[in-house]
Amino acid sequence: MRRLHATAVAAAAALLATCFAVVLTGSAKAADPLLSQGKPVTASSAENAGTPAANAVDGNAGTRWSSAFSDPQWIQVDLGATATVSQVVLQWEAAYATAFQLQVSADATTWTTVYSTSSGTGGTQTLAVSGTGRYVRLYGTARATAYGYSLWEFQVYGSTGGTSCGTANAALNRPATASSAENAGTAASAAVDGNAGTRWSSAFSDPQWLQVDLGSVQTICQAVLQWEAAYATAFQLQVSTDAATWTSVYSTTTGTGGTQTLTVNGTGRYVRLYGTARATGYGYSLWEFVIRTGTTTSPTPTSPTPTPTGPQLPGGGSLGPNVKVFDPSMSGATIQSQVDTVFAQMESNQFGSQRYALLFKPGTYSGFNAQIGFYTSIAGLGQNPGDVRINGDVTVDAGWFGGNATQNFWRSAENFSIYPSAGFTRWAVSQAAPFRRIDVHGDLNLAPNGYGWASGGYIADSRVSGQVGPYSQQQWYTRDSQIGSWGNGVWNMVFSGVQGAPAQAFPNPPYTTLATTPVSREKPYLYLDASGAYRVFVPSLRTNASGTTWANGSTPGTSIPLTQFYVAQPTDSAATLNLALAQGLNLLFTPGVYHLNQTINVTRADTVVLGLGYATLIPDNGVTPMTVADVDGVKIAGLLFDAGAVNSPVLLQIGPTGSSASHTANPISINDVFFRIGGAGAGKATTSLIVNSNNTLIDHIWAWRADHGTGVGWTVNTADTGLIVNGNNVTALGLFVEHYQKYEVIWNGNGGKTIFFQNEMPYDPPNQAAWRAGGYAAYKVADSVTSHEGWGLGSYCYFNVDPTIVAEHGFEVPVTANVKFHDLLTVSLGGNGTIAHVINSTGGPAQGTATVPVNIVSFP
Repeated sequence: MRRLHATAVAAAAALLATCFAVVLTGSAKAADPLLSQGKPVTASSAENAGTPAANAVDGNAGTRWSSAFSDPQWIQVDLGATATVSQVVLQWEAAYATAFQLQVSADATTWTTVYSTSSGTGGTQTLAVSGTGRYVRLYGTARATAYGYSLWEFQVYGSTGGTSCGTANAALNRPATASSAENAGTAASAAVDGNAGTRWSSAFSDPQWLQVDLGSVQTICQAVLQWEAAYATAFQLQVSTDAATWTSVYSTTTGTGGTQTLTVNGTGRYVRLYGTARATGYGYSLWEFVIRTGTTTSPTPTSPTPTPTGPQLPGGGSLGPNVKVFDPSMSGATIQSQVDTVFAQMESNQFGSQRYALLFKPGTYSGFNAQIGFYTSIAGLGQNPGDVRINGDVTVDAGWFGGNATQNFWRSAENFSIYPSAGFTRWAVSQAAPFRRIDVHGDLNLAPNGYGWASGGYIADSRVSGQVGPYSQQQWYTRDSQIGSWGNGVWNMVFSGVQGAPAQAFPNPPYTTLATTPVSREKPYLYLDASGAYRVFVPSLRTNASGTTWANGSTPGTSIPLTQFYVAQPTDSAATLNLALAQGLNLLFTPGVYHLNQTINVTRADTVVLGLGYATLIPDNGVTPMTVADVDGVKIAGLLFDAGAVNSPVLLQIGPTGSSASHTANPISINDVFFRIGGAGAGKATTSLIVNSNNTLIDHIWAWRADHGTGVGWTVNTADTGLIVNGNNVTALGLFVEHYQKYEVIWNGNGGKTIFFQNEMPYDPPNQAAWRAGGYAAYKVADSVTSHEGWGLGSYCYFNVDPTIVAEHGFEVPVTANVKFHDLLTVSLGGNGTIAHVINSTGGPAQGTATVPVNIVSFP
């Protein structure tokens, strides 16, 4: 434990929200009060239980917040309402920041830097600033000592000012959504079009809601409801900054209908009418939903953060030059020539920028072998696998790497039937190479020619009439499928909901078998309808599933026309993508590399964000590339997040901090989403994926801090943690997380479930002290968790820089009746390092050159 420093020091400034001037001058104006004291505060970490974030805003100069001993770290305060900030005072303890930023935000998601220094002095820093926002953050990037960041007090000064109500309709022609619409002629947009002859009407049930996005955080002072005859007797008016957490500003159980003019007082970007009781047997029906906002009279506000504005963007469009579409009228020789051209470019192109999707229209194809290289997806465009029949071969082998398939990453096959010419299909892959919705009429070989090494993969919603032969595959996860038989196992073979799977037998043979998958939803996919139009099919949620979704007919789900998607090209800016989302469109990323200079904010329930051909998102200047609000049913699928050169705090965040809504009936889902830190170039990100929303479904991710390629080194491609789960009842199916520098996975929420986990600890700690004594476990369940369960989890060590390094635990969990683990293992690869115990103090050690696993069947 670090010693407590004697001197009390500090003061620094942070600001809130949008565009502002920063001035390094004297004290705050006497009229500006202290806004931060006693307000809600959060931080990236705390050194221990005695130094929480709340200590920095308690007004007590003898208590402090201190962080973990790493960079970056942050502390942020919620002022409770939008304010004009004039000054920030930082009262540092001896462990101060030499480099930090002060940032402001309207929603705690998109941050604007209002002050930056690389020559911090410590002591008490008084920083005069000018800006507006609700949240203020100190973001530290370099420490003056080996300890963390430590503040006695974090003080924000400013004022909220006064307001008068305007007369303009802030909701006019803004994006509107609703829980339902009675029919196509009564859409949500009709209530904000300024036309008293058009209306929104809902389904005939309770509750129902209508919400409008004002485009920026504003002070709401009046709402006018122009009801049709079907009005609400009980309803609330609510406001929100993120369309996830709502605050009620008006409530009644005696609604009168007609035209209601309501005086309200609240702040938000989104305004929602939430109806709970109807006056008639019909739904809720509004001719117009008018919102008026306040005008600040004192002090004068600064300009707001730019919000998505611009012309109406079209839906649909070209899939771009990197999508190759094949037709059944094409000869096998023509197809062979085109797929060979792509493969020649991509066979060994492990860290290149090229991306391809090979798409086959419904029909029968013959006479070719499609070899699949890096960043290449092959898929059928039928609604079901049987709609595209390939009489030939689809092959992944490892000739490019001397018969070693352990680096056959980033490629996929989806949604077709195959009749292989030699009686078997070879799919010799490792991570990030899903095999989905495939009907193999024959055997499936998962090893390279010559049976060289291979390191794990994933099958879902597929049928193999013959035998699946893993041969040299070290581990594999198969879900919701049907197989003729399974050949063998090396270390860890996991099955859930697989008809024909071998019986539970771990560790000899190493089969972990669950009869069903507790909850699953297949990945959305592109297809052609009967008229030849592109659509995206979104499969339905399944519970306790077994077998494929299509065995007894078409996959259940919802079809969305491509005209409801913005078809993105790599030249599109983040502002354009946000504008498309704000206009109610889904996103389809065509193959390519996308640089983002601002966060993509997904805020609408049931939004689909789908990538083709390993579309890759790279954040510039340390932004968070994507966030998702705490809303129902968002689907994120088929994307590669590649960290940028400037550290990002997180690459994908699901739900804001403190998300609390239940999404049991319609969870957010993540399918085939991959994260990379380094390899293609120096990249940095503190955490790859943070899940704050309850009930989120994680279906196949690979989070990888690169161990080879360019931009690789202990202090070069820095990354603390692959996955942090804060939400409750989150399910992970197929979790691959590797080489992070602290805990690979941290699970803070209750009710979590993981089926299959594959991990390698970081290869490259230069010595034990650099990683810390005892190292970090691969999978950490927080001490506060009272319920969690995992099946088929493995962690391996290969400390090739210093083989004397010891990790005390593969898995760290609280010992309580409802925290249960089944079928765990640890392995030392070639004796390069030791994992002393499998889980807590049970099992171990994994060591020695024989590379023999240490297995635990159940814990506790």
